[in-house]
Amino acid sequence: LVDDILSLSRLERSEFLADSPFESVRLLPIIEDAVRTCAQKAEGKGVRVEVVCDGALVARANASLLEQAVVNLVDNAVKYSESASDVRVVAGESADHVSIAVHDRGCGIEAEHLPRIFERFYRVDGARSRMMGGTGLGLAIVKHIMAVHGGSVTVESASGAGSCFTLHLSRVTGPAAPVQEK
Repeated sequence: LVDDILSLSRLERSEFLADSPFESVRLLPIIEDAVRTCAQKAEGKGVRVEVVCDGALVARANASLLEQAVVNLVDNAVKYSESASDVRVVAGESADHVSIAVHDRGCGIEAEHLPRIFERFYRVDGARSRMMGGTGLGLAIVKHIMAVHGGSVTVESASGAGSCFTLHLSRVTGPAAPVQEK
């Protein structure tokens, strides 16, 4: 809880932006590191995490912050998925943005809760969330990380049908910048 509160506090400080290096980074290593962070929990539940990402896909980002956002989404997807199910992390690009989508086939979220799930301490099912662990701050952190990037996070979900959380980042434009592997 303390670590999550400190993370949110750092993200909200305007001087944090000046200290945060944003550079052209390849997304595949960031996503793979995030999935590795969640691997033990996924294996323990028998949840398979599949990554679909072109190795050349690039975004302008702070690699460690973006990894933290992906870890939070993958961790939630694993946590709320049934045993022996699949979670897919799919990265792609369109004309105006790069996206990283985390799909699960878990319990889903009822429509009435969707407008509030990115609020601090908001829990769709408080009793179940406490039993499964978590602080109620993970999605708020993801929202703030995306705001620091000038991007956004969206969700599509229905009760009993799973969820898809998508991170939206600006595309790299202009002359090619050196790409950091992370």
